[in-house]
Amino acid sequence: MTTSEEVEITRNPRLRPRAWLAPIVVLTLFMALLGTMYLDYVVDPEKNLHDFPIALVNQDEGDVTGPPDAQQKVNFGDQIAAALKQGIPADKVELRELGINEAELQMQNGKVYGTIVIPSDFSKRLGILGVGSVIPGDIQKPTITLQTNPRTGAFVTNIVQKVGNEALTQVDKQVGEQLTQQVKTQLIPPDGGPAPELTGATRLALANPVDIIVEPFRQLPSGTGEGLTAFFYALLLLLAGLVGSMTIHTMLDAALGVVPTEYGPWFVHYPRTRISRFKTLLIKWGVMVLTSLVVSGVFVLVGKGLGMSISNSAELYLFGVLAIAAVGITGLSILAAIGSAGLLVNLILFIILGLPSSGGTVPIEATPPYFGWLAEFEPMHQVFLGVRSILYFDGNYQAGLARGLWMSLLGLAIGLVLGLLVTRFYDRRGLHRGSEVVVGQ
Repeated sequence: MTTSEEVEITRNPRLRPRAWLAPIVVLTLFMALLGTMYLDYVVDPEKNLHDFPIALVNQDEGDVTGPPDAQQKVNFGDQIAAALKQGIPADKVELRELGINEAELQMQNGKVYGTIVIPSDFSKRLGILGVGSVIPGDIQKPTITLQTNPRTGAFVTNIVQKVGNEALTQVDKQVGEQLTQQVKTQLIPPDGGPAPELTGATRLALANPVDIIVEPFRQLPSGTGEGLTAFFYALLLLLAGLVGSMTIHTMLDAALGVVPTEYGPWFVHYPRTRISRFKTLLIKWGVMVLTSLVVSGVFVLVGKGLGMSISNSAELYLFGVLAIAAVGITGLSILAAIGSAGLLVNLILFIILGLPSSGGTVPIEATPPYFGWLAEFEPMHQVFLGVRSILYFDGNYQAGLARGLWMSLLGLAIGLVLGLLVTRFYDRRGLHRGSEVVVGQ
């Protein structure tokens, strides 16, 4: 470097070392936000659990117990339901008492993550167990079924099993104590003498009288990545729109001569094309729409080629076109509105805030409450719901597809209106992209 160049660097305030602090500060703040969002949503799901929906179905019809002259109606199912409502923390789990049909409907729509089912013959079987424990013969333990809903998310099943097993194990213990005491009372002789001692095998059988059966409501087919393909497919759609908007913005600006282009050691800067901001944005939007039509098809073909379970290719393709176009057009409008700063804004909006609030891995109800607020409008969550509905719930509108469609259309409309208003305003004010503003001379 020559002496004159060294002097120029010293005199130019934009080349002084303190000016280099700006990107360091920006990146530090950016990464602090990234680290907070990504770690906060996954570090302790059990601590963050709130409003986690689980259905409780009590079909127990009760039973009649006691000697013929003093029979009484009992319903152990009601007692267990009451114990579950008392034992499961209400601030963490939303326990919904439903009929079997309504519970199955909510499971099919992805509205609840699991169901606890007490069968109709529960009290009868429990009574038979009490009698059979001291009388020879074959008996079967009463059962309670814990149904999981693996189609709602990969991590959901683990939470349902943990919550359900902890609560039902405690209930099983309480029922065992009550049944043991009941059997001891029945063994007291009429003359009031001491009751015979229960054998060890009898005490063991009565201590844990309930069989807890854990089973999936609708098992996921192969090729679903244990419920993760919906999340990653939604992520691909978001990235296609985001990266597509950045790429189209940069390459078309270079072709129009707005910004230079570097290819290795070669530096190219085409003559600037005289074109309004609005027309430039229209061209970028058009390229984005064409890109979404192609890329969405590529994703479907790649998924099928890799053995991914896709039952409705056409629906997935069309939803993918909408999602990519909505994200890409909105991203281009933000870039048109605020320029290069739009790159960071788009990353924050679509990726940093979007991924942890998507509900694709850890459910929203197992993350800090502010993620639930973000999920109301963040694009990633809406796209995930739509993709999950198509892949796992047969395109059921109630399972998230309706929300995914309408929110994607709303996002597309916001992007179109934002781009239209901002670029037309800039053009009318004469703020053309050919105008140069020199600062700090």
